[in-house]
Amino acid sequence: MCASCNVKVRNCLGVTSVILRRFLSLGVTMAKSKFEYVRDFEADDTCLAHCWVVVRLDGRNFHRFAEKHNFAKPNDSRALHLMTKCAQTVMEELDDIVIAYGQSDEYSFVFKRKSNWFKRRASKFMTHVASQFASSYVFYWRYYFEDQPLLYPPGFDGRVVLYPTNQTLKDYLSWRQADCHINNLYNTVFWALIQKSGLTPIQAQGRLQGTLAADKNEILFSEFNVNYNHEPLMYRKGTVLIWQKVDEVTTKEVKLPAEMEGRKMAVTRTRTKPVPFHCDIIGDAFWKKHPEILDEDS
Repeated sequence: MCASCNVKVRNCLGVTSVILRRFLSLGVTMAKSKFEYVRDFEADDTCLAHCWVVVRLDGRNFHRFAEKHNFAKPNDSRALHLMTKCAQTVMEELDDIVIAYGQSDEYSFVFKRKSNWFKRRASKFMTHVASQFASSYVFYWRYYFEDQPLLYPPGFDGRVVLYPTNQTLKDYLSWRQADCHINNLYNTVFWALIQKSGLTPIQAQGRLQGTLAADKNEILFSEFNVNYNHEPLMYRKGTVLIWQKVDEVTTKEVKLPAEMEGRKMAVTRTRTKPVPFHCDIIGDAFWKKHPEILDEDS
């Protein structure tokens, strides 16, 4: 191409660029309207930087929900496994979550300190977690309650809390696990008195009023021959979800050049997924074993 042609091409591109900029500018202007001022009423809910963002979900009126769907008392393993499945789904969709902890009808999700997900807007954190969890609960219900139809959709409320240091985050998770122990010990004794001793709920409540943990353990052991320490860890400790590398074996059809038909072969693939643990997180052993959870650069 001659020099004069190169000049014409450059001039043409320059004119096109000017026209495009003017068009885009005009488009922005045209997109404005007199109603746009209403955006000024939106509150700034940006989460403070360098803090752990925790979203905690709680089942709404789950006592009634459990009664209507015939949950086993004091614990229904199907319901707890369903909650964990929903939490795993949330973590797989929102991979900025580094750890989750659940017990009964609640789950807490901890986002990275440096997460800039949706510009750290609290409303986005809460609504995405709540909607993903609730829809997963309905979707996976049939896999855990095959003989029990879902009579009405469950509801979950959420809140966002910020924790500025590793210690405050650990104390928060310790608080939730301590709450799990206190509630489960009470419910275990309460329902034993009703189911095995024939007490009414009011009578059982009166029997346990003012008792300490040692008293409840004694009632279980002396009256029902139950050692509380032998109860399943999932009931006593709740469930911790952390990211782990897992080997998954799948069947894949492989065709070799010299063969007319393919062969089905087992293929092992390693991927990272949220794995449940039922263990103590109040002591230091768990955190020493998994230092990557609190590592800001993880």
